[in-house]
This record gives sequence, structure tokens and C-alpha cells, in this order.
Amino acid sequence: MDIRPETAADRTAVHALNRAAFGQPVEADLVDRLQADGDVVLSLVAVEGVGADEALLGHVLLSRMAAPLRALALGPLAVRPDRQRQGIGAALVHAAIDHTLRHGWQAIFVLGEPNYYRRFGFDAGLAAGFASPYAGPYFMALALDGDLPTRTGDLRHAPAFADLG
Repeated sequence: MDIRPETAADRTAVHALNRAAFGQPVEADLVDRLQADGDVVLSLVAVEGVGADEALLGHVLLSRMAAPLRALALGPLAVRPDRQRQGIGAALVHAAIDHTLRHGWQAIFVLGEPNYYRRFGFDAGLAAGFASPYAGPYFMALALDGDLPTRTGDLRHAPAFADLG
């Protein structure tokens, strides 16, 4: 398996993968809208095979946030249903974290399952002081420099997230 940046040629397959992974179009449409709005900072795909035999296994996206620190939102994270629970999602999250560390970001926020995201260092306590419509036990932060430069303030995801309801 290889992890690489998403290309324009991957867009249709990424949409189909997100739709299949979540069993609905909401997340796939979110990815499309984030792409169209120019709010994607990083989009990675996990693939196996080469050339015409390449198969898309997973996808992760990091998007812009308005925040009192240099922060990104992680999500959606999707893995092809028949390849889930094989470490593909974890490899994508690790690759996304590594990228953000190399590019000077201070935090990543995620709305997701705490039992899954805690293994990467995400913590609901770190996100608790920030004002967000997603605040609660499933809203977590990862400090990329060891600690956050601030633990309070308003967070706003990219506008596409507002359509999620």
C-alpha cells in the first residue's frame, strides 16, 4: 500500500469511496464542496497496485479552519468497506499528522469516535475550551508542538461543514 496526495484524476473514485464507506452521500458531497471552495489543505489517498491496476483503498482530508492558532480540521476519513480494520485509516491519519508537523501547523481538530482518535493523541479536553458548534465529547484536538499556544477562542470550520446540519 502507498499513500500519496490526491490528484484530479482521483476525484470520482474518492467520491465513490466516501459514499461507500459512510453508506450515504453526505461525506462524499462534503469532500466535493471543500474541494470546490478551495478549503482543502491536504487530501491523501491510500492505494495499492500501479497504473491502470491501481485501486483506491482510503482517503483522508484536512481543511482550513478559522481559529486563534494555526489549525486544520481532519475529516472525512474513509476506507473502502471491504478493507476496513486493516490499518489503512490509521496509516492515513499518521501521514496527515506527519505532513502537518512538517508544515508548521499547531493543531488538528477532529469530530469523531474518541476510542479511535485517542490512539493518535487527540483529546477532547484540549478542545473543550474552544467555542465550536461541534463542541462535546466527540470533538477533539491534537497539539502538534507538544502543547497548544492557546486553549480558548472561536473555531470555525470551512463553510461546507455548515451544510451537515
